[in-house]
Amino acid sequence: MLVCCVDEMVMMKGLWGLPFTTLAGGLALTLSPMMALAVEVEADASLSTKPVSNPATTAHTARVMPTVHPFDEPAAATTQIDEPSGLGAQTQLVEITNVQIEATADGFTLQLDASGELALPEIAVTGNAAIADIPNAVLNLPDTEEFFVSNPTEGIALIDVVNLPDNLVRIAITGTAAPPTVEISVGTTGLMVRGIPGVATVAVPDDEVIQVVVTGEQVDDDYFVPSASSATRTDTPVLDIPQAIQVVPQQVLEDQQILRVDDALRNVSGVVGQLDALSNNAALALRGFTTNTFSNGPILRDGFRITNNFTTQEIANVERIEVIKGPASVLYGQSDPGGIINLVTKRPLPYPFYDLEVQVGSVGLIRPSVDLTGPLAEDGRLAYRLNAVAQHEESFRDFDTDTSRAFIAPVLSWQISDRTNLTLLMEYLDEETPFDPGLPVLGNRVVDVPRDRIQVEPNDQIRSDALTLGYDLSHQVNDDWVLNHGFRYVAQDYGIRVALPLAFDETTRNVTRFFADRDYRSDDYVIQANVIGEFDTGSIQHTLLAGVDVNFNRFDDVFTRVDFANPTRLDIFNPIYGTPRTDVSSVAPLSTGKTEADRYGVFLQDQITFSEQFILVGSLRYDSVDFRDLETPNNDRYDDAWSPRIGIVYQPIETLSFYANYAQSFEPNFGRTANGAPLEPERSEGYEIGIKAELLAGDLLATLAYFDITKQNVSTADPNNLLLTVATGEQRSQGIELDIVGEILPGWNIIANYAYIDARITADNTNSVGNRLPNAPYHSGGLWTTYEIQQGDLQGLGFGFGVNYVGQREGDLANTFEVEDYFLTNAALFYEREDWRLGLNFNNLFDVNYFRVTDNRTFGNIPGAPFSVVGSVSVKF
Repeated sequence: MLVCCVDEMVMMKGLWGLPFTTLAGGLALTLSPMMALAVEVEADASLSTKPVSNPATTAHTARVMPTVHPFDEPAAATTQIDEPSGLGAQTQLVEITNVQIEATADGFTLQLDASGELALPEIAVTGNAAIADIPNAVLNLPDTEEFFVSNPTEGIALIDVVNLPDNLVRIAITGTAAPPTVEISVGTTGLMVRGIPGVATVAVPDDEVIQVVVTGEQVDDDYFVPSASSATRTDTPVLDIPQAIQVVPQQVLEDQQILRVDDALRNVSGVVGQLDALSNNAALALRGFTTNTFSNGPILRDGFRITNNFTTQEIANVERIEVIKGPASVLYGQSDPGGIINLVTKRPLPYPFYDLEVQVGSVGLIRPSVDLTGPLAEDGRLAYRLNAVAQHEESFRDFDTDTSRAFIAPVLSWQISDRTNLTLLMEYLDEETPFDPGLPVLGNRVVDVPRDRIQVEPNDQIRSDALTLGYDLSHQVNDDWVLNHGFRYVAQDYGIRVALPLAFDETTRNVTRFFADRDYRSDDYVIQANVIGEFDTGSIQHTLLAGVDVNFNRFDDVFTRVDFANPTRLDIFNPIYGTPRTDVSSVAPLSTGKTEADRYGVFLQDQITFSEQFILVGSLRYDSVDFRDLETPNNDRYDDAWSPRIGIVYQPIETLSFYANYAQSFEPNFGRTANGAPLEPERSEGYEIGIKAELLAGDLLATLAYFDITKQNVSTADPNNLLLTVATGEQRSQGIELDIVGEILPGWNIIANYAYIDARITADNTNSVGNRLPNAPYHSGGLWTTYEIQQGDLQGLGFGFGVNYVGQREGDLANTFEVEDYFLTNAALFYEREDWRLGLNFNNLFDVNYFRVTDNRTFGNIPGAPFSVVGSVSVKF
């Protein structure tokens, strides 16, 4: 008998679509040895399986009936082949365009409609499942990537039809208590499967079962993604990772109609703030630490660091967002200790798929987008994907400059051989946005003015563009070892033309501004190479990762010109805009800057599985950063650091993990001591313990974590000379986080989070010890849930509802002002039918005034958007 111990039925796709492995965690199955298995059983009980190949001579009808034997006499299932047809191997790829199931008096029939004649597949029995692999075929359904039905008739647990590599389509039919009897017949334009539930006749002792673990791909409508790669740089089940990691999947991005990365991050505990273009005071706080998105992350794109983040991170080609909590230098080099955000992008599919969408909304939002993918060769080895979007949107603030953005991202994948894959990619973004430094502070509060009020000129603007070119190469050396190599080149240009607010007089209420312009250029070259291997030392299993990261950054401050001779003043409470803009082209530029930074990292990691209950992850990385100022050589500096991490996972049962970890991170300090020496790098260390549980038959994941992070060598004023600095400051953040994501009932999804964070100064020569860190509320949390009607006349109609809360925050390290808490309510209405989807989202339903991010007393306090509506129409085929 087959017993499914992992709780996510959609992961059965992985069972039939991927090789078996005996790694701990993930999907666990018990397979009775009394049935013949289409697998190879090694001496150490590891299992493997391969797609069932089509025989040289096929038949128009194939039947498989399980043969049951006494427990101690396992034997093969009997497969009967009738009426040889001599069709031979097919040379043309046949598309399966429709799948229909119908209940019969004794079982069911499954009809596959195709563009031509399909080859008759051989049938094999694996545990309680009958499996048939159709060669030279591709599943191309109009509204989904696979056909999946659970409990279609009594005695049948599920039926799954899915694409496999090498142009195979797998039909997997799993019985409840025994494998079904299956008969397959082919016609000129399709294939018919007839099935009758089997009957179990032999019981198997618990101590005789074989434990098998597999991982599977995420089905489109899932909120829970069972595996993630960011925390270990290997595809690892979330339960096996000794660290908090949250994944915002594609379905959440679609349900919430996410247009910005930071809007998606409201679904993750402990993340507060805004991610925006440079100069718009983007500041994200992760676990209480506000990170510098310009030079220290925390944004990665497919695991590659974006060193200088000039532009908006477009989300059109993002498949999911993975957020790694805590110090992460061990795998990605210099970073703040709060965490890392990895944007995982979409890759080509082996079958045609097209998604066309138009979004419209408040303040003139218009956003058409396309997502196209499919094979470019008949054998499916060459495939493409193209994402493109254009966006125009006015601002809810008092700007004349609108946001305009154009983005295109083509990707080409080539399966060079059965073991070697090459992916070529490009991204290009061109955008213009308003220059919005937010509002100043009066007393202990941000100025009380309408949220559309600005302290710059309405026509101030930022223009930027970014080009990314790269490739990923993967080679499977053998069944146990893989070589990976990747490269990215990122070129960014950035320019602003603004009235720069540099002072605010709280007595006169005047903002003093200076007309200025600035141009930046950044060129970034990133190389990654690693090897991943699986091997055993006795009964202990290892997944070894070793690699090298190299980054060459070339930054050019082309010019920065500020007209200090002609200040302009603006009464923030009674503004009069339109001050004639002076010509700053004749102003002598401030000292231009050209810098070079060479970063090298070498890392080693071993994921050690001692048993089904115990996993140990040990990691170590060495980094060096060689920074050179080509204009001012005295600013040159060299830093290096070792960053360790060790974590342990204990799983008393397959669906429950207890974990603990210790990790360190580092970040260069750009300041100098009284004797001219560079400051020591900031060093951080973090402790974390937590619990992860798969609930409701594996459809729901809950993560509860406690963390304690200390950042040392923080730059602070030299007590002997306040114009100089020393690296003696210290900050500490402690807290608890809870994240829940998944499916409660069929059609009812949820993603929820809560964080309590106490982040404070523990040593400083300027600010008081005990002061709270800015932008770090004690309490924050969110809830989003959707329900889609599953059957009847209203099938496909869905509703969404969500709330987000951010508590009171301190505005600066000196704690001179506060930003009030806020509570937002959001809702959604959508309807899906066949290829079409209509969506309507309502954000900030009660039009609450609030501030997304806070920074300092003069600027950086950014109002949040008022009530808005986003509507969409999309078609997928």
